[in-house]
Amino acid sequence: MKPTLLILAAGMGSRYGKLKQMDAFGPNGETIIDYSIYDAINAGFGKVVFVIRDFFKEEFERYFRNKLHDKIEIEFVSQELYMVPDNIAFDNKREKPWGTAHAIWVAKDVIHEPFGVINADDYYGVDSFSKLSAFLKASGDNRSKEFSVISYYLRNTLSEHGTVNRGVCRINENGNLIDIKECIKIKRDIDGIIRYPNNDGHIELDENTLVSMNMWGFLPSYFDYCERFFSQFLSHEGHLPTSEFFIPTLVDTLIKKQILDVKVLNTESDWFGVTYQEDKPIVMDKICALIEKGIYPKNLWN
Repeated sequence: MKPTLLILAAGMGSRYGKLKQMDAFGPNGETIIDYSIYDAINAGFGKVVFVIRDFFKEEFERYFRNKLHDKIEIEFVSQELYMVPDNIAFDNKREKPWGTAHAIWVAKDVIHEPFGVINADDYYGVDSFSKLSAFLKASGDNRSKEFSVISYYLRNTLSEHGTVNRGVCRINENGNLIDIKECIKIKRDIDGIIRYPNNDGHIELDENTLVSMNMWGFLPSYFDYCERFFSQFLSHEGHLPTSEFFIPTLVDTLIKKQILDVKVLNTESDWFGVTYQEDKPIVMDKICALIEKGIYPKNLWN
């Protein structure tokens, strides 16, 4: 059975100024999503599921169906505030849904096989999809109880234009995830050392430190686990106007309760993403460089 790729594309793009999920970055109008799907198809994924919002679903679905209908099976699901487990109360005055772990849960009716998860506005690289696909195919064959996270070397995720926030992976002797520590305002200083502020000083990070960029490998059991702990989350924090249920929160709970292991799969791929409009020319230059290296054709789908 081929694995599925779930793409988290429900973001509002408030810092970017518009829906960056549909913005053009390639020479023929390709989005970042296009390059991820191209890599996923070549790595053996058989279906793509987009998690989006109702208010732009029609436009988004038309755009990607026209482009991908003959290339891979596709599904579209909406993430909305009211989509919660049965008989669960919450504050219906809040404006946004419940975060990334919830975004995956809303796809429970269309995913029945091992699946990968990525952000719509991030570029992950060819090698990362190959490793994730191999893990998911083996998981499906062996009925494994392992999840996985693709980890990047910190040096391959830094920005030349400012600081970054990264989830640093702590790993045990078996190569499984212990936890993810969020480190804020990381940068490579003029002396070449990578640091981030901590209290009144700084902490150094090795450039080969492994970090998570929100690329995960899950089994369908995710949906049952998520529903159980999401219900608990809503009972404690559902009344708060800005509370969110994130993927690392759920994964950390499953690890700490010894419910399952999360295998860390490291990749040499470069990662880059887009948050602000100022990021766009940088991302476009990087995509052009990949095309010049022959990693992608100039016209991706033709």
